[in-house]
Amino acid sequence: MILTCFAQNSSFAIGDAWDSMGIMDEATGSIESINSILDSHTDYNKLHSSTTEMQSPFEYENSTVTSIPGDKENKEIKIIEFYGLNSMTEDEIRSKMQLKEGELYTRSKMAQDLKTIYDTGYFTEKMKAVPTLNSDGTVNLKIVMEENIPVKDFTIEGNTVIPTEDIVAVLKDMKGKPQNIGMINEAIYKIQEMYNTKGYILSRVDSVTDDPDGTINVSIKEGIIDKIMIEGNEKTKDYIVARNILTEPGMIYNENLIKEDLVRLYATQAFKDVTREIEPSEDIPDAYDITIKVKEQRSVSISVGGGIDTVTGLFGSMGISENNFRGRAERISLTGLAGTGVILNDASVKSHMNLQAELSYFKPYFFNADTSLNTRLFFRDFGSYQIPLAVERRYGAEMTVAHRLKFNRHASATFSLGAENISVKEGDFDKIAGLYRKYNVPLSERAKQLEGGFFLSLSPALLYDTRDSATVTRHGTMASIRFDENIGLNGLNKTNGKLTGMIKQYIPIAKKSSLSFTAKAGGAIHGDIPEVMAYRLGGPYTIRGFKMSGVGTGKAFVMGSAEFATPIPFMDRTRISFLNNLRLTAWIDAGKVFDGTVSNIIYDRPMYGVAVGVGLKVFVPGMGALSIDYGIPLTNGGRNTSKHGYFTFGVGDLLY
Repeated sequence: MILTCFAQNSSFAIGDAWDSMGIMDEATGSIESINSILDSHTDYNKLHSSTTEMQSPFEYENSTVTSIPGDKENKEIKIIEFYGLNSMTEDEIRSKMQLKEGELYTRSKMAQDLKTIYDTGYFTEKMKAVPTLNSDGTVNLKIVMEENIPVKDFTIEGNTVIPTEDIVAVLKDMKGKPQNIGMINEAIYKIQEMYNTKGYILSRVDSVTDDPDGTINVSIKEGIIDKIMIEGNEKTKDYIVARNILTEPGMIYNENLIKEDLVRLYATQAFKDVTREIEPSEDIPDAYDITIKVKEQRSVSISVGGGIDTVTGLFGSMGISENNFRGRAERISLTGLAGTGVILNDASVKSHMNLQAELSYFKPYFFNADTSLNTRLFFRDFGSYQIPLAVERRYGAEMTVAHRLKFNRHASATFSLGAENISVKEGDFDKIAGLYRKYNVPLSERAKQLEGGFFLSLSPALLYDTRDSATVTRHGTMASIRFDENIGLNGLNKTNGKLTGMIKQYIPIAKKSSLSFTAKAGGAIHGDIPEVMAYRLGGPYTIRGFKMSGVGTGKAFVMGSAEFATPIPFMDRTRISFLNNLRLTAWIDAGKVFDGTVSNIIYDRPMYGVAVGVGLKVFVPGMGALSIDYGIPLTNGGRNTSKHGYFTFGVGDLLY
C-alpha cells in the first residue's frame, strides 16, 4: 500500500480506484490520500493549525456487491476460515465481526463485516468472502484478505526544533505492524500537537509517504520566518521597536517568544496597543512574514493625586512625566509630594510635614536588551519614624543597573550606586529628656541617636519573580536578597554593611482566592549601624496592628506573614477595573528584633510581636497595591501599644 500526503493546492482524484469490494468477487485498487495544511494565519485572535489526515476511500454505500445465491441466506455458519493473515491474528478479526460460528449467515451482515475489517486500517481493499453451502445445510465461510505492507522503519525530514527521537517515539508503536491509516492520522496529530504545545504553531506535517520496503517517510515544514516588519510607530524610532523584538528572520516561528516580544514592547509604556500579524511569504515557499503593529500613546502626562499612608499621612502629589523621551522609549519624570506626616497620633513621631521630591530617568536599553538603567535625584524632609521626636532630612542621588539573567528569565540582578546625606535634628528636647530621665538612660545617648552622615552606598541584589500577575496575584514566587555596603564619607568609622532577604509564595485557592506566605530577615554584617539606618518592626510592610516601629528597632530582625485574599462577592464582576482588583484579606504577622536600640527602652517596645487582622487591598495603576488593614496584637505591645490594635495604610510591597 502506498500512503501519500500532498501539500495544499495539489490535485488528486480517486476516480475508479475503488470499483468493488465484494463477496465472491475480488476487488482491486490502490489507496491514496491527501493532506490539508495550515490555514493562512492572518487573524491575530484566531491563529491555529490544521491537521494533516490520511483519508480512507472506502464507502460501502457507494460500492457494488455481487449478488449471492439465496440458498445460502439464513443458513447456520459452521466454520469461518481466514486467509492472508500474517501479523494479525484470527481472534483479533473475529472480535470485530458480527457473524459468528453457529449463527445465521446473511449477505448484509457479511458485507458490513468486510467494511468493519477494512476500517481497522490494517488491510488493503483486496478482500472477499466466499460462502459455501454444505450437504447438511450449513455454510462454510472463507474470508480472504491482504494485509498492508508492514512498517519496518521511519525517516524524518525537516525537523530542527524538535529532536528526531521525540518524533520517532510517537511512531514507534506502528513498527512491525501493517501500515494503518488510523494510526498514521493519530501520529500526525500528536506530532503537530508536540510542536503546538512548544509554541511552534506554524509547524505542520507536510507529507507522509511509504517506500516498498515498509519505511514510512515523514516530511515536516516548521514555519520559518522570512521578514519582520514594523507598522504604526510615528514618534518612536524604528530601531527602538526592533531591539525589543528578539525574534529574528530565519528563526522558526514561536508564538511564546513573540508574546514575550510584545510584552517587552508594551512594557516600554510608549504604546497603548501592540499586536502581530502573520502572512505567508511571497518570496519563499513555506515561510512567513511577521508584521508588528504598534499604536503609540500620548507620552507626556501630568498627574495630580492624593491618598493616605501611615508613614506620609494624608498626602497630595503632583507629577509630570515623558514616557517616550526623544522617541527612544526612555522615561523621565518629576514628582512632588506633601503629606501631613505619620498618622494615628504616634507619640514617638514628631508632628512634621512630609515633603518629597524626585527627578528620575529610566533607560530600558542599556548596552543590551536585557539591561536597563535607572537614575534618580531625591529629597525628603519628614518627622523621623526611626529616631523618636526628631526631624529627618535626606537628599542624594542613586543609579541602578538591572540585568535579566539568561539562565532563568524570571531572575534578574541589580547593582545600585548611590550617595546620600542624612541629617537628623532635635524635634522636642524637653520631652525626650524627660523620657531619658524616666528610664535612667544617660542623656549623652541622645547624640548617638541623632547621628546621621554622608554615605556612599554599594548595593548588589538578586531578584526572582514568577508571579502570574502584578495586579491580582494568585500563584507564583517572589524573592530577593540584597547587600548594602554604606561607606561613611565624613567618617570611615560610620561604615557598615547589612544583608536583607525575603521570599513570598502565592498558592491559588478555589477559582479566585489565594493564600500567601512571606518570610523576611536581615542583619548587620559589619560595622556599627546608626539608629537612623536600623531595621524596624511595626506598622505597614512589617507587623501590622502595631504603631510605626512599635515592635522595636535594632540591628537585625526576622518576621513572617500568612495572608488569605479573596474577592468581595459580586464586586469582581463589574466592568470597573478598580472594583475587579479589590480584595478582602485576613492575615497574621509575627516577628522579632535583635540587638535593639535606645528607643526600645524609652518607649517600652517589646522587640517581638504577633498580630492578626483583616484588610482591603486594591491595585491602582501607577501606584501599585494600596492597602488598609486593621490588626490586633496577640502579644504584649508595651505601655504605648493599644490592646485594641491599629489601622495601617500601605502603598505597594517592599522587596527588601
